[in-house]
Amino acid sequence: MTEKSASIPSEELKQLQAKYSEIKHSINNALAVMMALSEMSQRRPDYAEKLASTVLTKAPQIVSSLQEFTEALNEKAGPKAEGLPTSVA
Repeated sequence: MTEKSASIPSEELKQLQAKYSEIKHSINNALAVMMALSEMSQRRPDYAEKLASTVLTKAPQIVSSLQEFTEALNEKAGPKAEGLPTSVA
């Protein structure tokens, strides 16, 4: 652990953990919906359009959430902190 990341106050660390948990929950929900629609589209082809629409809507939201979290983490730990990504592509 770097000196910079070791100096993150516990309250800020708790906020980062809560944000991480929220993002993880959102990603799990989005993936569950996509999986269900994928299975349904195998039985009923009319679900394929809904699946495509959901993927096109949810995927950018997931990427955006991950980018926001990475930026918040980098603000607290510093963008050059060892082992931390500087961006999500």
